[in-house]
Amino acid sequence: MAGETAGQGGAGSANDRQITGAKVIVCSPGRNFVTLKIETKSGVTGLGDATLNGRELAVVAYLEEHVIPNLIGRDAGRIEDIWQFLYRGAYWRRGPVTMSAIAAVDTALWDIKAKMAGMPLVDLLGGRSREGVLVYGHANGKDIEGTLDEVLRYKEMGYRAIRAQSGVPGLEKAYGVSKDRMFYEPAGSELPDTESWDTRAYLNFLPKLFDRLRDKLGFEIALLHDGHHRMTPQEAARLGKSLEPYDLFWLEDATPAENQEAFRLIRQHTTTPLAVGEVFNTVHDCRELIQNQLIDYIRTTVVHAGGITHLRRIAHLAELYQVRTGSHGATDLSPVCMGAALHFDTWVPNFGIQEYMRHTDLTDEVFPHDYRFEDGYLIAGLTPGHGVTIDEDLAAKHPYDPKQLPVARLRDGTLWNW
Repeated sequence: MAGETAGQGGAGSANDRQITGAKVIVCSPGRNFVTLKIETKSGVTGLGDATLNGRELAVVAYLEEHVIPNLIGRDAGRIEDIWQFLYRGAYWRRGPVTMSAIAAVDTALWDIKAKMAGMPLVDLLGGRSREGVLVYGHANGKDIEGTLDEVLRYKEMGYRAIRAQSGVPGLEKAYGVSKDRMFYEPAGSELPDTESWDTRAYLNFLPKLFDRLRDKLGFEIALLHDGHHRMTPQEAARLGKSLEPYDLFWLEDATPAENQEAFRLIRQHTTTPLAVGEVFNTVHDCRELIQNQLIDYIRTTVVHAGGITHLRRIAHLAELYQVRTGSHGATDLSPVCMGAALHFDTWVPNFGIQEYMRHTDLTDEVFPHDYRFEDGYLIAGLTPGHGVTIDEDLAAKHPYDPKQLPVARLRDGTLWNW
């Protein structure tokens, strides 16, 4: 599009920055993505990710019916004012639908502003704090040896940090274990699948997995594990303590964090680093966790925590308490979110690690991008903006495909945290 990047280091006039249109693009190149495209009078456009896995159309409706009509005619350069308008002005604040919609707008506006300034987004944020972003991949298998094989494969691919998940004896399915070793996507049917769960079996099994991995790998590779909200605080404390000999980079989502005080009990019993926050939407969801130093990594992400503007506030609070970032980055986030996240990660001073589940080749074709993987790191590109675009013609060939995430039940049928 003519005028797509303004260059010259300028940010354009208010007239050039006037928002003239916005549209939502829904596509499913293997899984569903929701993308917001904002257009300005100068012809410069910006993209934001609005994907909320399993509830995508709720965000589409929020954007189309409530947000976009309020954007037309506004100055795209007034990012903070627009963020405040969409958050404070809605009265009904917070929540994943609202904050994902705000994030899409915010990310698109940062994309536009960086393009008009003729610089990559990281430079607009304040410049690079590092050359590359340490990422971790997902290795999983149906049993210990299968998981070990996958961990070794990720090591051969160049990963320096690897999340390890395994099937649990006696359970037909376990979280994080997929048929496709590279492109895990748990949302598999129009209505939720049901998986069985047994916490006691899991707690007795998991140390055996990491004992085998460390026996084979040594301690050079960083290993991570996701508990996915399955444990009570006391169970999580037990697991963290039992995993201490294996030097985990972190234990993620050990218990549901609605009760932030629960992490105090876990902290009292284990030195295993704790990470949480992929389901958080605002700083209020993690304020006590951070201020009381009950976690080591905050996993909020661009798309579900109100965009770059709000994620910066969370990171700044975390920096005061030596808590580092470790943003969610599964395949339910589009390359648009990953591109924005990498510019954020490259800038943020208290960076820890970035989750990186690879998208399929088809997804990458729909969302061309300039970031790249090298020797265990993702490198943010130098293209003005966040460096991710969308092939709208190709996206249109892959329409929305209704799917929902699974649910979990204990052996007696009690609904549990998936």
